Amino acid sequence: MTSSTTSSSAAALHPRAGRRCHNVLNSLHSTHYFSSDVTRELGELGITHPSAVNFAVRSAALGAVGPGTVAAAFYNYKYELIAAHVPEVWRKASPADVLAARLRGVDTTLRRLLGEELVASPEMAEAAALALRAAEACTRGARPLYAAHADLPVPDEPHLAYWHAATLLREHRGDGHLTVLLGAELDGVEALVSHTATGKGMTPKWVFTTRGWNQEEWDAAVERLRGRGLLDGEGELTEDGEALRRDIEAETDRLDRAPYEHLGAAGVERLTELGTTIIGTALRAGAFPADLLGKR
Repeated sequence: MTSSTTSSSAAALHPRAGRRCHNVLNSLHSTHYFSSDVTRELGELGITHPSAVNFAVRSAALGAVGPGTVAAAFYNYKYELIAAHVPEVWRKASPADVLAARLRGVDTTLRRLLGEELVASPEMAEAAALALRAAEACTRGARPLYAAHADLPVPDEPHLAYWHAATLLREHRGDGHLTVLLGAELDGVEALVSHTATGKGMTPKWVFTTRGWNQEEWDAAVERLRGRGLLDGEGELTEDGEALRRDIEAETDRLDRAPYEHLGAAGVERLTELGTTIIGTALRAGAFPADLLGKR
């Protein structure tokens, strides 16, 4: 989906409106990474290790790629962890089978977290239409995960169409974010350490479990960031560190502005409102582990 058309109300769009909208959409997309339903569906294909499930469901849109491609697209995962599961996952199930299993798992998860009334509501259909309209302005260049997902068909059911659009917008922003991290000269583990230091990233426990890094590698990244004056002796962001993280998010916003300008200020505001209600319902239903976020 590509378009050069922008809304006539783009000038009224608040500088951070796109980021706020993305945050609620991304949270809804991310529920499937913690879903027992997706795990069960992948297990029926013979893919059972949590890391293998993660790599399969997110990279399947790229095709039966090797560990190098996944490492490039995922950025902050340790290559050796990826190589332990990719391309082995494709010997157990084809990417097409994984994508079908993922969608079945997402369907079950969203119905469980949101309830049938919200799933079938006019508000869900409206949210899907708005999110898909925003995604019309996404661009494929230098955005491999977005481009791969943009080639997938849009599901018919509104709650799945909304999740699909959220995925497109999440991967579009995420691909641009990696470009910004490269420009900031942060490698994968340094990006994780500095993000966690903001208080908004995953705890080290979850980084070690899901990204493959260990305490020694984490500590080495901390020392490198201290050497650059980005972290202090307590592992907190310095003024320079805080400024760098602000600049990273601002530049990511800039590279991701097209979908939200295309949707326009009123559309972004409405999509954010609808998305907040949807993810709020999912959060109250226990969509994420309680210890996922935070510095300690």
